[in-house]
Amino acid sequence: MKKLLRQNQNRTGGDPRGTLTGQARAVYFAYIWHGFFLALTMSMLDLNTVFPALVSELTESKALFGLLYSIMLGAPLVFNLVFSHVLKTRPYKKKYLLLGIYMRSAAFLGMALSTWLWGVSNPKLAMTTFFFWVFLFAISAGFAGIAYADVMGKVLAGAQRTRLYAVKQFFGSVAAFGGGFVIAGLFKPGALAFPNNYALSLGIGFIGLAVASIGFFGIREPMSPSPVRQPQGFLAYVRQVPGIIKADKTFRRFILIENMASFSVMALPFYMLLAKERFPEAGSYLGPYLLVQVTGTVLSSFIWGRIAARAAARVIVRSCIFMGAAVPLIAILLIRTNPVLYGIVFFLIGFIISGRRIGFEPYLLDIAPEESRTEYLGIRGSLNILSVILPFAGGLLISRIGFEPTFVLVSAIMVLAGLLARNQETMAHLP
Repeated sequence: MKKLLRQNQNRTGGDPRGTLTGQARAVYFAYIWHGFFLALTMSMLDLNTVFPALVSELTESKALFGLLYSIMLGAPLVFNLVFSHVLKTRPYKKKYLLLGIYMRSAAFLGMALSTWLWGVSNPKLAMTTFFFWVFLFAISAGFAGIAYADVMGKVLAGAQRTRLYAVKQFFGSVAAFGGGFVIAGLFKPGALAFPNNYALSLGIGFIGLAVASIGFFGIREPMSPSPVRQPQGFLAYVRQVPGIIKADKTFRRFILIENMASFSVMALPFYMLLAKERFPEAGSYLGPYLLVQVTGTVLSSFIWGRIAARAAARVIVRSCIFMGAAVPLIAILLIRTNPVLYGIVFFLIGFIISGRRIGFEPYLLDIAPEESRTEYLGIRGSLNILSVILPFAGGLLISRIGFEPTFVLVSAIMVLAGLLARNQETMAHLP
């Protein structure tokens, strides 16, 4: 036992009590540096405010926007099994993490150029190219995400990971606030006109991601343990997935809960489109809405943290689901008021975003066996299938029956999902 403990100390760069020493400090710097600039970068294309507003400048089709959003969320998930199969036998993952970051940075540059060159003169062409750039942006995120989590799992112990997520979220929130002020400046009345405002925003994202990668060069990544099973073909790799899920009840429950929580994305990208449709001045509220959303994320992180300290992760998940059920109904009410009050919707979205971050990935890293971590990450992504289809389905429904009926439907489904997840005993008896 003592020998294993010493090996764990050497591998994580710290001791079992979570004290930071040597390599762990370099790892903390790398992930916090990356988290800071990633948060700043993602503010330039925030998926709940900036991205919907940008696409609405290129097309009025809700279905096309829903499809594009589905690609943004779903492509990493669909390909996660492929990525995890490729990375599973690679003893070192850091170079693949860097490759994914640079691919995503290139996608930012491509979107910036497409918007600048064709946003006004040929918006259909710009929209067409966006499908390629968004696909590249999404799959590079999935590829980098598996390597990102696996490297963290190798170099930090559980207590250190938990602390890092909290610290990283704090610095990321500070950066997101800064990004919100940048967006507010770019899109305030009398500032840059379309397409220059969006092109500059995306250009900042291109630079920010490149800068974000710098910290990872200081990590000395240890070699991954050899796979328990011998390397196998992709089809054989896929065929073993049902056995892994069947054998691990905790993992099976995790997948079911995450899929139930995904119904919120059926409405999530359309709150900004609803605002632009009902409020003529909504475009000038991009920055304020983003700042309100970040405020919700920051404040809720303290609340979720207190809940996590006193209760199981399922309490956070269940709370997120019920809050996700309330937000569509609140949006229906507030859209009848004014743009300022409607900002409450984005404040609540910030709560949901923070809860999902705190409740899901750290929990998955804890339940996944070390030798199967890459497989678990890949399976989790690819089986979260509802995140792939729901934004597109939401776009189709809104095009046919309107915003309000679609939002009511989402709320009803989320209430049902919350009731199904009401306690651990119920989940344990679900198939």
